[in-house]
Amino acid sequence: MTQAQIETYWEQFLAAHPEHRGKPYIAEPFGDNPALADELGNLVLSGLKSATCSAVWEYEAEGESFPQVGMLWLVLDGRNEPMCVVETIEVTFRKYNEVDADFARAEGEDDLTLESWRAGHKRFFTRTLAPINKDFSEEMPLVCERFHVIYK
Repeated sequence: MTQAQIETYWEQFLAAHPEHRGKPYIAEPFGDNPALADELGNLVLSGLKSATCSAVWEYEAEGESFPQVGMLWLVLDGRNEPMCVVETIEVTFRKYNEVDADFARAEGEDDLTLESWRAGHKRFFTRTLAPINKDFSEEMPLVCERFHVIYK
């Protein structure tokens, strides 16, 4: 998918939702690999996934701003093709070990339990933090987002 194709999709979204014209957006997939991007993007489309979290350390390492309420995200699949647009409706900061069952269920993954969320996210963070020389910790800070689909 080229940047021009992403911009075309964005223009289609704006034609349907002109109230968002001029707002900044990000265009990226969920996860850290194409298969995970497809899996998580499909959970968003199905309505099962309405939350996500990231390590604060990754934002700091990349010099990126934290998500904010009202942020628009053009969700890409594993081929970097647009799937939908979501809007962030809540942003909280908490430690990994402070994530509760309600948030784990909203992430929409595995069997929706806190136990499976912990196991899956421990594997994910262990893998994704290594390149920035950080180790997984149950005390690690997370930025937790809730969102809703506004265009598909």
